[in-house]
Amino acid sequence: MEVLQRPIITEKMSKKGDALNQYGFIVEKTADKGQIKKAVEEMYGVTVLSVNTTNYEGKVKVRNTKKGLMVGRTNAFKKAIVTIQKDQKIDFYSNI
Repeated sequence: MEVLQRPIITEKMSKKGDALNQYGFIVEKTADKGQIKKAVEEMYGVTVLSVNTTNYEGKVKVRNTKKGLMVGRTNAFKKAIVTIQKDQKIDFYSNI
Protein backbone atom coordinates (compact mmCIF):
# COMPACT_ATOMS: atom_id res chain seq x y z
CA MET A 1 0.00 0.00 0.00
CA GLU A 2 1.39 3.36 -1.05
CA VAL A 3 0.54 5.73 1.83
CA LEU A 4 1.52 9.01 0.14
CA GLN A 5 -0.23 9.47 -3.18
CA ARG A 6 0.92 12.99 -4.11
CA PRO A 7 1.91 16.31 -2.52
CA ILE A 8 -0.44 19.28 -2.52
CA ILE A 9 1.34 22.07 -4.39
CA THR A 10 -0.82 25.18 -4.23
CA GLU A 11 -0.16 28.80 -3.39
CA LYS A 12 -1.76 28.41 0.04
CA MET A 13 0.32 25.34 0.92
CA SER A 14 3.50 27.07 -0.31
CA LYS A 15 2.85 29.93 2.11
CA LYS A 16 2.24 27.45 4.95
CA GLY A 17 5.48 25.69 4.07
CA ASP A 18 7.48 28.92 4.23
CA ALA A 19 5.84 30.35 7.37
CA LEU A 20 4.90 27.32 9.49
CA ASN A 21 6.93 24.41 8.04
CA GLN A 22 3.69 22.61 7.15
CA TYR A 23 3.30 20.54 4.00
CA GLY A 24 0.20 18.91 2.51
CA PHE A 25 -0.23 15.48 0.98
CA ILE A 26 -3.08 13.47 -0.52
CA VAL A 27 -2.86 10.13 1.27
CA GLU A 28 -4.50 6.70 1.20
CA LYS A 29 -7.96 6.78 2.81
CA THR A 30 -7.14 3.96 5.22
CA ALA A 31 -3.78 5.38 6.37
CA ASP A 32 -3.48 6.51 9.98
CA LYS A 33 -1.28 9.29 11.37
CA GLY A 34 1.52 6.95 12.39
CA GLN A 35 1.79 5.46 8.90
CA ILE A 36 1.76 8.94 7.33
CA LYS A 37 4.51 10.15 9.69
CA LYS A 38 6.68 7.12 8.94
CA ALA A 39 6.19 7.46 5.16
CA VAL A 40 7.10 11.18 5.11
CA GLU A 41 10.19 10.62 7.28
CA GLU A 42 11.40 7.76 5.05
CA MET A 43 10.71 9.48 1.73
CA TYR A 44 12.02 12.99 2.50
CA GLY A 45 14.47 12.39 5.35
CA VAL A 46 12.89 14.92 7.75
CA THR A 47 11.66 14.79 11.35
CA VAL A 48 7.87 15.04 11.59
CA LEU A 49 6.49 16.83 14.66
CA SER A 50 2.75 16.40 14.03
CA VAL A 51 0.23 15.12 11.48
CA ASN A 52 -3.30 16.49 11.01
CA THR A 53 -5.73 14.66 8.71
CA THR A 54 -9.02 15.56 7.05
CA ASN A 55 -11.42 13.38 5.05
CA TYR A 56 -13.07 15.14 2.09
CA GLU A 57 -16.33 13.90 0.59
CA GLY A 58 -16.72 14.11 -3.17
CA LYS A 59 -18.74 17.12 -4.33
CA VAL A 60 -22.07 16.48 -6.03
CA LYS A 61 -22.06 17.70 -9.64
CA VAL A 62 -25.25 18.13 -11.70
CA ARG A 63 -25.41 18.78 -15.46
CA ASN A 64 -28.44 19.45 -17.59
CA THR A 65 -28.24 17.53 -20.88
CA LYS A 66 -30.63 16.60 -23.68
CA LYS A 67 -31.40 13.34 -21.90
CA GLY A 68 -32.12 15.04 -18.57
CA LEU A 69 -30.17 15.71 -15.43
CA MET A 70 -26.85 13.88 -15.02
CA VAL A 71 -25.88 13.58 -11.37
CA GLY A 72 -22.43 12.46 -10.24
CA ARG A 73 -19.71 12.98 -7.65
CA THR A 74 -16.08 13.99 -7.73
CA ASN A 75 -13.60 11.68 -6.03
CA ALA A 76 -13.39 11.63 -2.25
CA PHE A 77 -9.90 11.87 -0.71
CA LYS A 78 -7.96 12.19 2.53
CA LYS A 79 -5.60 15.11 3.09
CA ALA A 80 -2.73 15.21 5.60
CA ILE A 81 -1.00 18.38 6.83
CA VAL A 82 2.46 17.47 8.15
CA THR A 83 4.49 19.79 10.41
CA ILE A 84 8.27 19.29 10.37
CA GLN A 85 11.14 20.76 12.41
CA LYS A 86 12.00 24.43 11.87
CA ASP A 87 15.48 23.85 10.42
CA GLN A 88 14.28 21.35 7.78
CA LYS A 89 12.60 21.79 4.39
CA ILE A 90 10.92 19.56 1.82
CA ASP A 91 11.70 20.38 -1.81
CA PHE A 92 9.12 18.83 -4.14
CA TYR A 93 10.85 20.14 -7.27
CA SER A 94 14.30 18.60 -6.67
CA ASN A 95 13.63 15.32 -8.53
CA ILE A 96 11.79 16.66 -11.58
